[in-house]
Amino acid sequence: MPEGADRSKKKVFTYDEAARLLPEVRRLTDEAYHAVEEISETAASAEAAQPAVEAVVTRWANDVMNMGIDVKGLWLIDFDNGSGYYCWHYPEEGLQFFHTYEEGFRGRTRIH
Repeated sequence: MPEGADRSKKKVFTYDEAARLLPEVRRLTDEAYHAVEEISETAASAEAAQPAVEAVVTRWANDVMNMGIDVKGLWLIDFDNGSGYYCWHYPEEGLQFFHTYEEGFRGRTRIH
């Protein structure tokens, strides 16, 4: 989130709320990931695959953002918890990491 952005308008998740949404996020991500793999394997070239790959990734990102979740990168999402983020990156099994607003992905620590 850009510095100085208003976090009060964003959805804030408890750990339990985020954990309940994760199976659906994982399903959406798994489908998109495999669709991108298939497009990449069957396309004549990377250049030919690019529009279809971009469409899949955009659809995935929109589906995730419509759930109130932040998309931070390819297959990387954050659930805002009011003091930082519960962070998940495909293909991690569960919601196991947290990082502050300032630290980002590199500063994530294991929750349990």
